[in-house]
Amino acid sequence: MKSKILALSKNEEFKKLLKKKKVSNKYVTIFFGNLENKDNQRLNISFSVKKKIGNAVCRNKIKRRLRSIMNDAVKKISIKMDYSYLVIPKQNIINSEFKNIKETLFQELENIK
Repeated sequence: MKSKILALSKNEEFKKLLKKKKVSNKYVTIFFGNLENKDNQRLNISFSVKKKIGNAVCRNKIKRRLRSIMNDAVKKISIKMDYSYLVIPKQNIINSEFKNIKETLFQELENIK
C-alpha cells in the first residue's frame, strides 16, 4: 500500500507555508495553508528539524517518530487533505514519551479546520 504522505520539495513551497497560519504547542510548531498546484489525494507534509536539537542520529529519530504519528493520524482522524503542512519540532521533544507526543499532535491536528 502506498503512503498517502508526500513531502514538500521546493524552497518556494516552504517560504509560502511559513507565511501562512501556524499552531504551536510544547512539542512542535505546525505551519499550514493552501498551496496551488497540489494533489488533493495525498497529504503534503514535511518535517524540518533544526541542527540545534541534536546530532544527525537524534534528528532522524525525531523525524521517524513524527512520520509514524502522521501515518497514524491519516488513518484515524480527519485531516484536511487540501492543506500543506510543515512541522518543526522543538527541543523538548527529544526526552518526551512517544505516547505524549502523539496525543498532543492528534489534538492539534483535529483543531486545524
